[in-house]
Amino acid sequence: MTDDTAESTAVDPSASRADEPTRRGPGRPRRRISMEDVADVAVQLFSEGGYDAVSVEAAAERLSVSRATLYRTVATKDDLLGIVLERLTHELSEGAAELMDATEDPEEALLGLLRLQIAAAIKTRRYLAVFFGGVGLAPEAYARWQEWSRDYEALWTTAVTRAMKADVLQWSDPRITTRLLLGMAIWVSRWYRPAEGFTAEEIAEAAAQLISSHRAT
Repeated sequence: MTDDTAESTAVDPSASRADEPTRRGPGRPRRRISMEDVADVAVQLFSEGGYDAVSVEAAAERLSVSRATLYRTVATKDDLLGIVLERLTHELSEGAAELMDATEDPEEALLGLLRLQIAAAIKTRRYLAVFFGGVGLAPEAYARWQEWSRDYEALWTTAVTRAMKADVLQWSDPRITTRLLLGMAIWVSRWYRPAEGFTAEEIAEAAAQLISSHRAT
């Protein structure tokens, strides 16, 4: 490969997301990719086959680029894993923050967080050990995950504390209650089976009944 050819295949961070990585037919490999496309493909691979389905080679094939092109930005499987995790944690944090900002009622805010987390648990059930355990991450990505985890738990703790003050929940240590509620929602990923026909909303409503049951006594 000549220097001119190498320059022409460099990753272009400004490349449009209009290129649908999974819809490209056979033909000449694409020479420019964006990080958004890389993230899209990495998430697709995880969703379809879990941790073992993800590799730089598989991502390059989906993107219709050469491995050499993709290696310029994503050199290892751990890098891909970090991209997936950052995409999903950002989406979850953004959704939770928007819900808290838009909802003044403490009960509705807490139930909204619960629904959001249960939906995320179902979506990420194939790789939840990565999503909520940081398994397999490079040190830099793991440090970012730890910071995200603390911030996300703090947001939940705020919602739980408000719910306790409004008598939506019985008063207890907010941090312990937060971790119990989060643990309940996260564990959905371990027992959820699509064939059983339960929807995320039905599961969230059942959990909501557990949370608010003390008000009926």
